[in-house]
Amino acid sequence: MLVMDTKSELQNALKEALRAGEETRKATIRMALAAIRNAEIERRAELDESELQAILQKEVKSRRETLEEAQVADRQDLVEQAESEIAILEKYLPQPLTRQEIISMARTAIEEVGASSPREMGQVMKVLMPRVRGRADGSEVSQIVQEMLG
Repeated sequence: MLVMDTKSELQNALKEALRAGEETRKATIRMALAAIRNAEIERRAELDESELQAILQKEVKSRRETLEEAQVADRQDLVEQAESEIAILEKYLPQPLTRQEIISMARTAIEEVGASSPREMGQVMKVLMPRVRGRADGSEVSQIVQEMLG
C-alpha cells in the first residue's frame, strides 16, 4: 500500500473540495498549502513530514487565536468559520496525546535524565519535546513536568 505524505493528502483533498464545491474546505486547504509552499521557498528545500506537521499545528494555533478573539467580540459567524477550519486542518494532524500519555512520557524522560528538582526541568524538556512535538501543546507539557518535579 502506498503511504501518502501530508502534502500529497492536502493536494488530493483540495482537488476533492474543488470538485465538490466545498468553499470552506477549499479555502482552508489552500491556505495550508500556501504556508507549506512559503516555508519550502524560504528553506529552498522540500519539508519533511515533521516540518509539515509543525506548519499545520501553527495554522491550527492561529485559528484557535482567531476563535478566541471572535468569541470576545461576540462574532458568531467568525467563531463558526474558525471552528470549521480547525476541524478541517486537524484531520491531517496525528491524534493529540492525552494528559495520561503525556504524564507517562514525562515520567520516562525524568527517569532518563535523572531529574529530581525543578532546576532540571530544562534537561527533561529537551528530551521530552521532540517526542511529543505535533501531538501536544508545549505549555501543557511544561506544566505537567513542572508539577511532577515540584
